Amino acid sequence: MSASQLVVAVSASALLATTAWAALGGGAASISADGAALNGQLSTTTTTQYDVHEITSDSLVVHEYLTREGQVFAITWQGPFKPDLRQLLGDYFARYQSAVAAAGDDRAGKHSHFTVSSADLVVQSNGRLRAFQGLAYIPSLVPAGVSVGELQ
Repeated sequence: MSASQLVVAVSASALLATTAWAALGGGAASISADGAALNGQLSTTTTTQYDVHEITSDSLVVHEYLTREGQVFAITWQGPFKPDLRQLLGDYFARYQSAVAAAGDDRAGKHSHFTVSSADLVVQSNGRLRAFQGLAYIPSLVPAGVSVGELQ
């Protein structure tokens, strides 16, 4: 294998690793993989302004909201545990993690209420034993006329 073939192979495997989930800001192509990863059922609801892909497993419900262009602008979750936010937030996870660290609250990632709010990322996470819910969205991608409060 030549050096250029090796670079292509490594790049392709990195791309596949990052697209295993329809992460926040990502595309719609991998939503069925999300359902498989969560061992859940996938259903889709179409509204006039966006599509909602719901993945329901035995204990967790994740909604992925896609713009008409097929980009994930918001994700919500609800269940007895918090899903893997590293996978759901994708490239935005580092920003979330930095905000948690800056808050100096070691409970922020685990229990209680924690909010990250910036121009390019909002994450609201609430939780207590066996009852977690949250919302993450990219303000600039929210379709015109859509209220974030309607996302569940």
